[in-house]
Amino acid sequence: MSCTMFETVSYALATAVPPLADAAQLARENINAGGGDAITLGSLWLSILLSGVVVFVASSIIWMATPLHKHDYKNPGEGSGPILEGMRRGNLPVGVYFLPWVDHKKEPAAMEAFHQGPWALLYVTGKPNIGKNLGAWFVHLLIVGVVVAFVMAHANIGPGAGYFDVFRVAGSAGLLAHGGYALPMAIWHGLPWKQVPARLVDAVVYALLTAGCFAGFWPEATG
Repeated sequence: MSCTMFETVSYALATAVPPLADAAQLARENINAGGGDAITLGSLWLSILLSGVVVFVASSIIWMATPLHKHDYKNPGEGSGPILEGMRRGNLPVGVYFLPWVDHKKEPAAMEAFHQGPWALLYVTGKPNIGKNLGAWFVHLLIVGVVVAFVMAHANIGPGAGYFDVFRVAGSAGLLAHGGYALPMAIWHGLPWKQVPARLVDAVVYALLTAGCFAGFWPEATG
């Protein structure tokens, strides 16, 4: 699976990055030629696309070439057989399940099982499709870019603003977008608390890269 993911990412980079690099200067000239004092979503299209590509690359490197998330997913070992067999017998559809289940009736048997434990959140998914997941992840990154661009267009920062004036606002919006759900994941969705720092490191890296894409290609003032 790792090899397939690497090949998919490599192909995406080979096809997407060179055209972006070749178009960067022309795109900036077109953006600056638009004139006017207002920043629009359309004038930030290159930053949106570039931030998506750059963060996609960074996330691939972080997850495949660094030890940051090496132990996020654990092998249940010999326990996997009974777990899988129980799932097959239950014929569970795709969804999220809490075990042991207790509803509002709080029946004695259910309450006893609840207090005895163990407790788990069980995520039942469809068959993994790395290519589809990577595509969905890239679309998500583009959506984040659009949201950051929307914030920037309404942040009272005009064309020709200083690099760090743009950087700090875009970085703040990017940090909220990429890392804002790390704590709720641990609070409500079973993410181990010891994994939260790594998720926040991801968010900081992604936010800095996003901020750099917006600050580096911010429209210049035209007089």
